Amino acid sequence: MGNLTYFWPSFFVLQGVPGLEVYHMWFSGLVCTCYGVIIAGNCMVLLVIVLKPALHKPMYYFLCMLSMTELITSTSTLPKMLSIFWFQAGEIQVDSCLAQMFFIHASGMVGSAVLLAMAVDRYVAICFPLRYNSFFTGSLAAKMGVAAVVRATLLMSPELLLIKRLTFCRTNVIHHTYCEHMAVVRLACGDTRINSVYGLSAALVVIGGDLLGIGLSYFFIVRAVLRLSSNEARLKAFGTCGSHLCVITILYIPALFSFLTHRFGHNVAPHVHILLANLYLLVPPMLNPIVYGVRTKEIREQVIQVLLPNKAMVKSRTL
Repeated sequence: MGNLTYFWPSFFVLQGVPGLEVYHMWFSGLVCTCYGVIIAGNCMVLLVIVLKPALHKPMYYFLCMLSMTELITSTSTLPKMLSIFWFQAGEIQVDSCLAQMFFIHASGMVGSAVLLAMAVDRYVAICFPLRYNSFFTGSLAAKMGVAAVVRATLLMSPELLLIKRLTFCRTNVIHHTYCEHMAVVRLACGDTRINSVYGLSAALVVIGGDLLGIGLSYFFIVRAVLRLSSNEARLKAFGTCGSHLCVITILYIPALFSFLTHRFGHNVAPHVHILLANLYLLVPPMLNPIVYGVRTKEIREQVIQVLLPNKAMVKSRTL
């Protein structure tokens, strides 16, 4: 250890997918296609909700917040990922790396909080329908959104400060396609247990706490729905939750797989870790707008009005 030279790098080098460099061009095609769908789908959701007063409701405000977090996450990572795949331009300044890390993880935390808020929204709408309009207002939705951002910022800021205290002695090459927290920490020399423990604790607080809240909300929702006498009423109540449950599944399954394999899957090949982490960046932001567009009648109708105004006008006249 005495011969090692300790330093703080001025830049890191993102390697991409180690061992699969020959497939980088193939990966770039998939990433580019997904990024295009992500931008188009989430921007369409935002545009429709902003332009259509009929959608100015708390549930759709939460959907706007979710789309914004997905656009931030994707835009902070995928363009740089494409530059690695296309031009082998993996060099990234340290401050840019830390900023990317902050936006990736903070946006994920905000998205998780938004899903919890949407679960509470469905709980109040189904279990206390007469009180819903007076309780769940646009002002409350905005406050919940601000609280989600504040929580993410407070949890992520110490993580960046803990990285700043590290020293490096071996390499500045990050074996990943983006600045993932543990991928950077593993480059450091010396004791990194504080970084690992804090990162794990923050993730457990967010994922565990939010999933617990979502689970409790749906427990009470299911209990209330099963008490309804009409099968039609039950199906309608469950139908209002269908899109939200799909989005929860799409978000949390890739996140949990990536998180667990990265920390505990020591026998899993490195490229598998990285591919799973990339799925977390690509799949939820791409599928969520599609799920809401297909399963939510109000959004589907408004999208048709925006994209095909003449057809929507003809349909309204025939009705």
